Amino acid sequence: MTADVTEASTASPPDPADVRGAIEVLSPGPLTTIQDLGRPGLAAVGVGASGAADRGSLRLANRLVGNPEDAAALELTYGGLRLRFPAAATLALTGAPCPITVDDRAAGMDSPIRVRAGQRLTVGMPSEGVRTYLAVRGGIDVPPVLGSRSTDLLSGIGPPVLEAGARLPIGRRVEGFPNVDIAPRRSQHLGPAILGVLPGPRDDWFLPEALRTLGESAYVVNSDSNRVGVRLDGPALKRAVHEELPSEGVVRGALQVPPDGRPILFLADHPVTGGYPVIAVLAAEDLDRAAQLRAGDAVRFRVLRPSLR
Repeated sequence: MTADVTEASTASPPDPADVRGAIEVLSPGPLTTIQDLGRPGLAAVGVGASGAADRGSLRLANRLVGNPEDAAALELTYGGLRLRFPAAATLALTGAPCPITVDDRAAGMDSPIRVRAGQRLTVGMPSEGVRTYLAVRGGIDVPPVLGSRSTDLLSGIGPPVLEAGARLPIGRRVEGFPNVDIAPRRSQHLGPAILGVLPGPRDDWFLPEALRTLGESAYVVNSDSNRVGVRLDGPALKRAVHEELPSEGVVRGALQVPPDGRPILFLADHPVTGGYPVIAVLAAEDLDRAAQLRAGDAVRFRVLRPSLR
C-alpha cells in the first residue's frame, strides 16, 4: 500500500500543486458531481457503493496528475463546466472527449494541463459519450461521508451536486509527479456498443427464447437514463414466471426487467435491492463502456457462458 504523501517546499522548483486554493465553480453545466471509487461494503445497511460511473476514466485522470487512483475528482455529464483557479494547479480530463480551453487557448484530453493563478477553464459538450472526468493534482478535498467523497444521487449521500459559486478545496494527497505527456486511447464510442452479459441469477424466470432475444436484438438507449441506470427500448423479454419477486440484492451491471419487458441496466447509483428479476449481469470489462452510453445510442448484447474451469 502506498502511503499518503504531503508535499513540502524544497530547493527544487515549486510544484504548481504546492500553491493551493479553492477552485471556484462559475458554471456547473447540466450535471457535475464529485466522485471517487465509492463506498463499497455497505449494502447490508442499505447504502450503495456509488462512485464514478466510468471508473477506468477516473483512475486515468488521477494517474495523469500524480494522484492515487481513488482520489476525488469531478464527473461531468455532457460537459458545460466552467471553473476559475485562484492558484496554479495541474489537472487532466479523461472520458467522453470535450473541447477544452484555458482562457482562450485550447487544451487536450488525456493529458496533464497546467493552469496559472486566475485562469479559467471551460469544458464544452462531448462529441461522443456522456461522462468526462476532471482530476486536479491533490484531489478534491471535501469531507468524506461513510469513507467516500462520492455523490450518490439516489440516496442523497455525499457532497451536493455542484452549483455556480461553489468552492472546491484542493487536497495534498499525491503519489509523485506526473511523468506522462499524453495517454492515447482509441475511441470506445464508434458504432453500436456490444456488451457482454452473463445469464442469471433469474434467467429461469423468463421464457427460453428471452436470452436469445436479448442476444440477437438491437436496443436503443432511452432519454430517461441517468447514473442510476440505462433504460433500453427494444424487443420485450418475456417472462415465464409472473409471481412477485421478493426484494433481493442487485449489483452494478445488473440487467433488471420490469413488467413491460424492457431491460434497465444498473449503473453506479443503483438501489441495493430490487423487486424485478435480473436476467443477466454485465461483464466487468464492459461496465465503463456502459457508463458512456447516451440517449439514442444503439446497444447489442453478447450472451456469455461462464467457464467451468
